[in-house]
Amino acid sequence: MEQNIIYLDNNATTAMHEDVIEAVHQSNMLYGNASSMHMAGRQAALAIEQSRQALASLIDEESSSIVFTSGASEANNTVFNIFKERIDLGSKRNRIVTTTIEHPSIIETVKYLRQLGYNVDECPVDSTGRVKMDVMNKLLGDDVALVSVMLGNNEIGTIQPVAEIARLAHQTGAFMHTDATQAIGKIPVSMRELGVDYLSLSAHKFYGPKGVGALVVKAKAPYAPLVHGGHQEGGKRAGTYNTASIVGMGVAASIAQRDLDMERKKLWKLREMLRVGILERISNVVVNGNQEHCLPGTLDVSFPHAEGESILLYLDMEGIMVSTGSACASGSLEPSYVLLASGVDIELAHGSIRFSFGRYNTEQDVAYVLEKLPPIIKRLREMSTR
Repeated sequence: MEQNIIYLDNNATTAMHEDVIEAVHQSNMLYGNASSMHMAGRQAALAIEQSRQALASLIDEESSSIVFTSGASEANNTVFNIFKERIDLGSKRNRIVTTTIEHPSIIETVKYLRQLGYNVDECPVDSTGRVKMDVMNKLLGDDVALVSVMLGNNEIGTIQPVAEIARLAHQTGAFMHTDATQAIGKIPVSMRELGVDYLSLSAHKFYGPKGVGALVVKAKAPYAPLVHGGHQEGGKRAGTYNTASIVGMGVAASIAQRDLDMERKKLWKLREMLRVGILERISNVVVNGNQEHCLPGTLDVSFPHAEGESILLYLDMEGIMVSTGSACASGSLEPSYVLLASGVDIELAHGSIRFSFGRYNTEQDVAYVLEKLPPIIKRLREMSTR
C-alpha cells in the first residue's frame, strides 16, 4: 500500500510553483550577462527588470527600491552592516534595538556585534510572542540608529505591530527594518502602510526558487553594500545576476499577488481544522503563539511528556513532515529560543511541533495527521512514564 506523503514544513521552504519551474527553465536560455550591453545582455536585463516590477507590485513599493540578494539572511545582514558602519564613523546614534525572537540571521548578528562592543538591546515579548510595547517605548531614544522587528514569526506565527513600532521609531529619529520573509504571500504586505525603511524577503518562502531574495530600501534611507566588487544593482550589491532565479521570483511574486486572498483563507482554514482537531483528540496540549495576530498557515503546539524530536521522527515514518522549530536553528537538541523567550516552560518547549501549511495542502492532509498523531503522542507519553 502506498504511503501518504504530507509536507507540513512550508515555513522552512515551499515547493516551487509549476509556473515558476517553467519560467526558471525557460530563462536559463537567457545566457547573457545582464550587465553586458549587447543583445544577449539586454534580454537578460529586461527579464530581471520585469521581475523587479512584479516584486515591487506585490509589496506596494517603487521598483527602484529593490536590491536583489541571495535571500533574506543576506538582506538582514546588509541592514545591520549599514548601521555598524555608521556607528563606526562616529554617529551619535550608536544603539540598535531588536527583539528576542528574530530569525537566527539577526540573532547571530546581534551576538557578533555585541562581541565587538556594539550596543544592541533586545525587546522582550509577552506569552504570545508579541512585542511588549511598554518596554519598546522605554528602549527607544535619540541614541537609537535602527529598530528591527520581524513582521511574522517563523516558529509560532505571531504577527508584530510593525506599523506602530515604525511610527514610534521615526518619532525618535531612528530608521525601521522588518524581516517580512514569512508574511509575504500569506497576508497583505504593503511597505507604504508598514512605514518601514527596509524590508527583507526570500523567494523560496512563497513558491519561488531558493537562493534568491531582496532587500527593499526606501530612497532616503542610508545604505552601504555588504558585497563589494561591481556596479550591479546601482552599486548596492555586486555579483553577476542570477537571472533564472530572479525571473522565477518575479513569477512567484505575480502569483502571490494574484492568489493572496484565496491563499490566506485556505491556509487559515486548514490551520484551524488541525488546531481544533488536536484539541478534541489529544488531552493536555498547549497551542503556542498569538491566536489573534497570527500567520494563517502556522500552528505551533506543545505536547507535555512527549519529546518534539521523537514526535517528528514518528510522524516522518508515517509520511508526515513537520518541524520542531526553525529550520535555520535545527541540528540542535536545545529547545526553541522563541518559545523560551515567550515564557514557555522548558519541558513544553522541548515537546513542541510546528505545522506549517502551504498551497498544496488539503483537508485530506489534515485528516491523515489527525489519524496518525494521537496514537503517536499516546505511545510516547506511555514510554516517558515507564
